[in-house]
Order: sequence, then structure tokens, then C-alpha cells
Amino acid sequence: MTIKFNEIDAIAIATAIKTGEITAQTIVTKCLQQINQHNQTLNCFTAITAETALNTAKQIDTEIAQGKNPGILAGVPFAVKNLYDIAGIITLAGAKINAENPPATVDATAVAKLKQAGAILVGALNMDEYAYGFVTENSHYGATPNPHDLTRISGGSSGGSAAAVAAGLVPITLGSDTNGSIRVPASLCGVFGFKPTYGRLSRAGVFLFANSLDHVGPFARSVRDIATVYDVLQGPDIRDPVCTHRTPEACLPQLNHNIEGLRIAVANGHFATGGEPEVFAAVEQVATALGVTRRVTIPEAHRARAAAYIITATEGANLHLDNLRTRPQDFDPATRGRFLAGALIPADWYIQAQRFRRWYQGCVGEIFKEVDIILAPTTPCVAPLLGQEKMTIAGEEVLVRPNLGLYTQPLSFIGLPVLSVPIRRTNGLPLGVQIIAAPYNEALILQVAAALEMEQLVGLSS
Repeated sequence: MTIKFNEIDAIAIATAIKTGEITAQTIVTKCLQQINQHNQTLNCFTAITAETALNTAKQIDTEIAQGKNPGILAGVPFAVKNLYDIAGIITLAGAKINAENPPATVDATAVAKLKQAGAILVGALNMDEYAYGFVTENSHYGATPNPHDLTRISGGSSGGSAAAVAAGLVPITLGSDTNGSIRVPASLCGVFGFKPTYGRLSRAGVFLFANSLDHVGPFARSVRDIATVYDVLQGPDIRDPVCTHRTPEACLPQLNHNIEGLRIAVANGHFATGGEPEVFAAVEQVATALGVTRRVTIPEAHRARAAAYIITATEGANLHLDNLRTRPQDFDPATRGRFLAGALIPADWYIQAQRFRRWYQGCVGEIFKEVDIILAPTTPCVAPLLGQEKMTIAGEEVLVRPNLGLYTQPLSFIGLPVLSVPIRRTNGLPLGVQIIAAPYNEALILQVAAALEMEQLVGLSS
């Protein structure tokens, strides 16, 4: 059996391995060959765990030969953003300063859970320093270009995670999302990127950026892969104080549920301005396919974005104050400037931002009493060029870095579950659409995405 890494998803790989059509060792060897062949150009990986991966693959093949089931993701290669702890590897979080730290002694909870499900870790992935950015143009470890056009950005801060899936190097990866750091690169690279409800998945062993905003989640090539990884990662964890104690709800068995009767609406107002026409056309394409005519307005979304900036900058700066004082020259210049600005934000601004956050959460909660799903653009444009500082959108010149999160920040600000789905396009660069639900309604999101995938409206483009 020949596995084409850019055409097959994780579940198909695991099935082929467990039925004996191919061995885990063959899959991992092919995966490592792909990484070695393309990483110099794509710069997705900052560490490759080849020896450990091959040894694990051999062990899985042995277990299968003995009639054992190594797990739902048996033999599937995966990689993680380099802010996840990997035992024996230094957790960089994209920073030069962190390279001086000792290696991690235990895996992050999410890494450990994927391994327990049979997945095989092959390495760590590039990112914006300390997850503060939307571009993955890292001054220490280099930029990760977009696999669809090497002159353009992959997005960030989980750029390496999105690009590795888009390039076919691995079928699944993990990233983190504070203000859109999973969804923005998912949109720009044309892959599925999932940010579950805040606290739904454990962040233990993850180098945090802004504690009250940070989420973790997967990138993948299919909805069923997203659902599978999400199901594997669910569950309480005493190592993460914000991780919910809610009972896990398996989403994979619910993917084919009928979505007729779901109350779906398109977000207007803030989410219908400030973007390129093709962005809104993508949302309308999804709405038409689902028979959606209803519109809803999420009030004060622009203020939510401003409040998110304040909270992000303040919490991020506070975490790095000592190094900002003693070794500012060792930060990425783009990160340093924003952290220094965050360190100067008055305390009452932060308090007011948190108060607004509670009010805004209540307003959006009222909307979800009337609708089940909201559709919105993921990014205001396709991927900008590498090094591009400004872009013109809707006739207005704006800065690239802060404006790529135009439609993602108001949603992660209150911890809503969101999936960015890649719109199939015969021409043009990738674009994503966000499928949004009330907290803990991940299953509904994935059901809608599965229906769109079945209609071949969303999915990876060749």
C-alpha cells in the first residue's frame, strides 16, 4: 500500500496499520523522509524525534502482531507546537531565552494522551516567540512560509503546526490559541483548526502566554481527525487548574447526526466589515449550502477586541517581567515591543477590560439562547507576503500583524468553541470560515463541519 501523505487522514492511516495493510514503521519512515526532504524549505520543525519515533513504531507493530490494539491512532505520526513539553526536549516556546532551560522531564498532558492513543510523536514545530503573533516570522528560528505559496506567511502563532499539516508532513498537529493562533494559520494554510471551549482540554505542560485566554487544540486534514483528537484529549486534569471537571463527551460517534433543525445564523456587523470581498463570499457559500438566511449581531465585538489586547499584553508582560528588565536584547524585537507596552498598561485598564469581558460574555450568551451555531470569517484576507508590514483591505491601509485576528479575538476572548474549516477553492489561496457555538457545544460544531465536508464544500485543496 502506498500512503500519499497529502491525501490520507489519520484515521485512514491507523486503520491501514491495524489491518496489516502497512506497518507503523513504514509510515513513520516515510513521514521522516518527507520532513527531511521539505523542512529546509518550509522550516516547520525545530526538533525531530526520529529515533524515538521509529522505536515506538516498532513497538506498535509488535503489539498488533500479538493481537493487541495500540489505540485509535495506532501508528499515526503527529507533532506539536514547541511550547508543549516533550520529555527530553527543551521547551522553546519560540524563544532564544528558553533555549538555556533544561529539557522537559515529562510530556505535556496532551502529548501523553495522544501517545496513549497510539499516535507517534515525530517532533516540535516552529511558532511566534512566546506565542505572541499571527505570522510565525521568528527572529531566532526563522519564518515558516505558507506551503501554498512560499512567498507568503503561514500565519501564527501556530504557523509551524498548520503548515506541517498543509504540506502533508504529518496528518495531525497540536497548537495553542490565545486570540486566534490556531484559527488564523488554519485559515491561511487551508486546514482544519479547532479551538475548543476554554478549559475543556488540559494545558498542563504547555508554556502559557496569557493564562486567562490560552486554549490548546488540534490541526488536521479532516473533520473526523479533529473529532478523534479532541475526544482523546478530553478529561479533567489536576495539573491544570482551569481544566474543567465536566464528563468527556465523545464527538466522533455524533458526526453523522442530522443537523436539520439546528438554528444557524451568519454574524453581521463587526464580522461583515473590514475584510476582502472573497472572505465574505466564502461565508455566504457556507450559509447557502446550509440553507441559512438568519443574521445576528454580536454587540461591541470591536470593544471585545480592544479588551482582549489589554488582557493579552498585560498578562503576557507580567510573565516575562524579569527577563524584560535584565535581558531585553534577547527577545524577538516584535515581541519585546509589545511586552514592554503591556508592562506599562495601568492596572485599572486591565480591571475594566475584565469587567467588560463578563458583560460581553453575558450578551453573547443571550444570543445563543436564540441560535445554536454562528458562522463568521476566520481571517480578513488570504495570507499576506512574508515581511509585509501593512496591507490594504476594503480601501483602508492597516497593519498586518494586529489585524489578522480581526474576527478571531472577539470569540476566544470569552472562550467559545470554534472550528475554522478550509473552503475548497479551485483558484486562489486558502481561506477559512469559523463555525462557532456556545461553550461545551463542540459536538454541534463538528456535526455542521461534517455535513459541509460531506458536500465537499470544505476540505483540503490539492
